[in-house]
Amino acid sequence: MGRTLELRPLRTLRDHRWFALLTMTRVLGALVAVALLLLHRVTHHDPLLAAITLAWTPVSLYVLRLTQDWRAAPVIWALDALAAFGLIMAGGDWRSPFYVFALTTLILPATSLPWRIAFAWGVVFSALYGGVALLTEKLPADTLENTIRLETLATHLFVPMVITTTLAYSALLLERLRTARGESERLVLQAERQRIAWELHDSAKQRVHAAHLMLSALEPQVPQDGPRALLDGALAELRNATADMETSVAELRTPLDGRPVDELLRERAAELAQAGTARIDVAGHLPALPPLVAAHTYRIAAEALTNAVRHAGCSAITVTLADAPDAITLTIADDGVGMPPEPRPGGHGLRSMHGRAETIGARLNIGPGPGGRGTAVALALPHPGGSP
Repeated sequence: MGRTLELRPLRTLRDHRWFALLTMTRVLGALVAVALLLLHRVTHHDPLLAAITLAWTPVSLYVLRLTQDWRAAPVIWALDALAAFGLIMAGGDWRSPFYVFALTTLILPATSLPWRIAFAWGVVFSALYGGVALLTEKLPADTLENTIRLETLATHLFVPMVITTTLAYSALLLERLRTARGESERLVLQAERQRIAWELHDSAKQRVHAAHLMLSALEPQVPQDGPRALLDGALAELRNATADMETSVAELRTPLDGRPVDELLRERAAELAQAGTARIDVAGHLPALPPLVAAHTYRIAAEALTNAVRHAGCSAITVTLADAPDAITLTIADDGVGMPPEPRPGGHGLRSMHGRAETIGARLNIGPGPGGRGTAVALALPHPGGSP
């Protein structure tokens, strides 16, 4: 469905708070309309109207639930409202049992559009309802002179505008709260990363460097037999530890700054592809993620890419990103030698990846790649606002 109106971010709809409100109110509106039709004779075809209402309610909710695009399509909203107006017309009275039912068609427009446009949608709704009131031919000519009748008509005309304005403002406040929470998480995460980077650089790295200098001073005094081999191995490990810490410090001091995870992964893949011999392909996209989730997701993927380039001995690495209905998935697969039977001595990368995944409530699976060749790292993230 094409959209010509500027909508709020789809994440507002994805969490389904507003769709849940639509479902509850529509079911209630349908039950109220059917009850009124059964208790009070409105037309000569009340049973048919009741049957249509009971049929249309689940059908309309099912159609709106099918895809995110349909829930956010003004054309669908308009058709839904016209169906409700059709029921009011069939009832033959503007004071219709279907009035509450019709008001439910305002929920998705009011919570998806900017509030000014949402208010305009409510005005159009009221104008159309006024036209329906005239077409039913049950609006007496002396309505403007009858206080009670005039108040009833004014209430029916103004309620849609009140509903759209209230819901639009509520949606705006929720979006601002969500944005503020995301910014707060980003600042806290950035401060913690900076603190860890300082500690690594000013404490751990300096101690490792000092140990390397002390062992290097002993190098001329150690004979070229067994002890010398152990010393050379220890020096090599210290050099590798220093290099790893420098990499960690550099990554910690490079914040995500709200950039999309898939964009950062493509940049990291390009850097690693230039430094190594493996071809790295990144396919697909990820939705916007909360700052904390985005940071851990990127670090897990970056660690998996780095491990594949350094240790897999592979010629190709494939990164697949997907936003599926049940989960957001990220897979890094290589055609290398596969996982070693025993973890590398001193290797903490896998434990760190599993710890990060647990922190954000994600599932991380590491095992053989496609066809049993190489290694595949698969991360499954829950949707930020719950599964669609």
